[in-house]
Amino acid sequence: MLVAMPSQPEQDVAAYDRIRDHADRLRTAIARLIIGQDAAVETLMAALLCGGHTLVVGVPGLAKTLLVRAFAAALGLDFKRIQFTPDMMPSDILGTELIQEDPDTGRRTLQFVPGPVFANLVLADEINRTPPKTQSALLEAMAEQQVTVAGKPLPMPDPFLVVATQNPIEQEGTYPLPEAQLDRFMFSLWLDYPGKDDEVRIVDQTPRIRSEQIEPVITRDELRDYGRLIWQVPVSSHVTQYAVSLARATRPTEPDAPAITRKYVEWGVGPRGGQFLVLGAKALAAIHGEPTPNCDHIRRIAMAVFRHRLLVNYAASGEGITPDQVVSQIIKGVAEPNYPPD
Repeated sequence: MLVAMPSQPEQDVAAYDRIRDHADRLRTAIARLIIGQDAAVETLMAALLCGGHTLVVGVPGLAKTLLVRAFAAALGLDFKRIQFTPDMMPSDILGTELIQEDPDTGRRTLQFVPGPVFANLVLADEINRTPPKTQSALLEAMAEQQVTVAGKPLPMPDPFLVVATQNPIEQEGTYPLPEAQLDRFMFSLWLDYPGKDDEVRIVDQTPRIRSEQIEPVITRDELRDYGRLIWQVPVSSHVTQYAVSLARATRPTEPDAPAITRKYVEWGVGPRGGQFLVLGAKALAAIHGEPTPNCDHIRRIAMAVFRHRLLVNYAASGEGITPDQVVSQIIKGVAEPNYPPD
C-alpha cells in the first residue's frame, strides 16, 4: 500500500513552484552558451540548490570552464577562477598577511589580504595539476565554510560553492586527488563528447556564443532561501531505506553484497554518500516542482554521488572495469524496499 505523505502548507507548495520556474529560467539561460550536456546542467543546478561542491571531469574542449562561468553569470554570484599549477602554494588560494604602513603615523601592521577562495562560486580549474599540500588548502573551506589564517577563523561568503575541473587524460605533471579530498565533493560529473547534431550546432553557433551575455535570473537571497527549503524537504522512509540499500550494496564486506561488488570493489561508499544521495534527490525533485523525492530521483542522482567514492580493485583495473560500470550494475540490481503491510 502506498503511504500518503502529509500535505504541505500552501506557502511550501508555492515555493516549489518558484524553484521549478527559476530552474527553467536558469536552464534556458545556460542553454544560450552550453549546447547539450543536459544531465550535467541539471545536476549542477541541484548542487547549487543544496550547496554541494562538485567535481567536473572531462577531456579538453568540452566547455567545463564555460559551464561554470555561465552558472555564475546567471546567478549573479561573485565568481573567482583559480588556475591550479604545480608551483602554487596554499597562500595563493587562501590569502596572506602583509605588512602595511600607515602613511600618517608610519605605524606598521599586519593586514590580511584575502585570496581568490573568498567568493560565492569558486572554479578550481585543473585541480589535479597542483600538489596535495595545496589541494588540501580547500578542505577546510569546503567542509567547514571557513578558513583559518594565522590562527584566526575567517568565514566564507554565503552562498559558497567550489566547482573543480579535472582532465582525465593528462598524466604528466598531475597529482591524483586524495580520497579525503574527493569525499568532500558532493557530486562528480563526467562530461562526454557531444552527439553529432549538438556538435554541428556548437561549431555553427561559435560566433554567437563568443559574444553572448547572460543576465542574472535569480538573486543570492532567493538562492539562499531555496537552499534552506531543500534541507527541510520531507523524505519517506521508503526512499531513505532505498538510498541506504544502494550505498551498502557498494561495500564488499556486506554479507549480501552483490557479486559485482565482491569481485571488483576495494572500498565502497560511506554514510556520507547516503546522506548526499538523499539531499541530491531532494534538490532534483524541487527542480521539477515536486515537494518530496521518490526512488527514481535517487536512481537519477546516484551515479554522480557514488562514482568518485567507490574504489575498484586490481581485478577491475586489469579487466578494464570502471567505477561507473559497477555503480550502473548496482543501481539496476538493487530493488526498492517493500512497503509495510496494511
